[in-house]
Amino acid sequence: MIARIHMASRSATMPYLPPQKRSPEQVTRWVRDVLLKLCRTWVAVRDAEIIGYAALDGDMLEHLYLRPDVRRQGVGTLLLDEVRRHSLDGVSLHVFQQNTDARAFYESHGFTVLDTADGDRNMENLPDMTLRWTPNPTEV
Repeated sequence: MIARIHMASRSATMPYLPPQKRSPEQVTRWVRDVLLKLCRTWVAVRDAEIIGYAALDGDMLEHLYLRPDVRRQGVGTLLLDEVRRHSLDGVSLHVFQQNTDARAFYESHGFTVLDTADGDRNMENLPDMTLRWTPNPTEV
């Protein structure tokens, strides 16, 4: 289910991405063999169905994806709050510069831009940026 959410969300929210080169089976194997083994992963569940997930590797939020039909219902905020609750020193993430919805979401939750890059650090070769959230001393 995480693999389906990953693929559906990327397709629905980032139409500028190059076509997916990996098959659904390959993405499912990646979730099982890489994502779930390397990252602390949280899922959002509604009516016994996974509707979103967040994956944290150290202090890097590697993924936060939702089923497209549950966007803008607070699910992403709940997942992000859980990630931040487990990240006392803060959280960083990369986001495509073109992903204005995600950038607005993270900035509305206190993330600030640390740097920008021309795409040389992601497999899509698209300009991205690093965002960082650091808790206020009163939040810890």
